Parts: sequence; structure tokens; C-alpha cells
Amino acid sequence: MATQDTQRKQNQNTVAANRRGVSEEVHPMDDIVDYLRTYARQKPETAALVCIGIGFVLGWRLKPW
Repeated sequence: MATQDTQRKQNQNTVAANRRGVSEEVHPMDDIVDYLRTYARQKPETAALVCIGIGFVLGWRLKPW
């Protein structure tokens, strides 16, 4: 539901920008965060395993001696 609202807002912004003659702004971090949130909602098991894996590797490599 949230992705449909986001897409609708983006389409409205694009149409409004085209009417004004302004090019669409690029927001790569917002796009990446939105993509990761959507992916985590669609595949929560995979997202959890990736987070656990990253935490394991970082904990193993950064542990104090």
C-alpha cells in the first residue's frame, strides 16, 4: 500500500515538474532506502539473514582483543 502511495506521489511530482519545465531531481539515497524497505517487506527471512550475516562478520572482524 505504501509503495503505491509513493509511486503515485512520484508520478504527480514528475507531471508537475514537466508542466513547469523543470527536470526531475534525482534522490539516490531515498530510492535505495525505499527499495530496501520494499525488499525487506517482501522477503523478511532473507533480509533478517543478511543482517545477521553482516553483524556476525562485523563482530568477528571488529572484536576487541
